Amino acid sequence: MSATWWAVVAVCAGCYALKLAGLSAPRRILDHPGVQRFAALVPVALLAALIAVQTFTHGQSLVLDWPRTAGLGAAVVALLLRAPFLVVLAAAALVTALLRLAGL
Repeated sequence: MSATWWAVVAVCAGCYALKLAGLSAPRRILDHPGVQRFAALVPVALLAALIAVQTFTHGQSLVLDWPRTAGLGAAVVALLLRAPFLVVLAAAALVTALLRLAGL
């Protein structure tokens, strides 16, 4: 087996061990307000970071892609108007597609 496969096996074992550690954590730790707040906020922060990376990068470089940025702006406006999630996605996709179609 090559070194790459050993690395894959090691990462898989580490992920399994991390999942097992989370499942075997005592209830008193999971019920702590700090842990609950952390668990509630981490997905939001990770999603925001993913959106920023996908919007403002291409490969290994930073870019300012106007259609993507405008699509992100449309999504923010839809969120501020408390639109449903699918409407937010559709607004972002529509604005981005229309600007790309217009040649921007």
